[in-house]
Amino acid sequence: MKGVYILIISVAEDIRINVGSLGEVFFEKGSYTYVGSAQKSLEKRIERHRRKAKRKFWHIDYLLDNRCANVVDVLYKAAEKSEECKIARKLSERVAPIVDFGSSDCSCVSHLFKIDNCSFMKDFASEMQLQSWFLCH
Repeated sequence: MKGVYILIISVAEDIRINVGSLGEVFFEKGSYTYVGSAQKSLEKRIERHRRKAKRKFWHIDYLLDNRCANVVDVLYKAAEKSEECKIARKLSERVAPIVDFGSSDCSCVSHLFKIDNCSFMKDFASEMQLQSWFLCH
């Protein structure tokens, strides 16, 4: 399946990490959401993000490699790659972006956002017609 996904990430404590070309980035303890896409194998991409041991390729790999950062849910839907930026733009209107994170290949402000609570994402998922990966797989 090809599609777009949103990772819901819990950061257990304040951390500073080197995020490749972005340099050092501060992440405040709390919840984050990351928007991505996979146009060949959505299932494999999501499983890759959930693993700790992997080669760092994308900005999100640096965050998820940290012991304090864990994927707690995944939202997804079958869609073309253009839907990834559409979702990221909608999120940037509503929640705080981590500027330039995950958006080096597009004109979006970011693809990673700090969210106040996960209940916001339930409403957003419904609006964007996203399903929960963990409930379905």
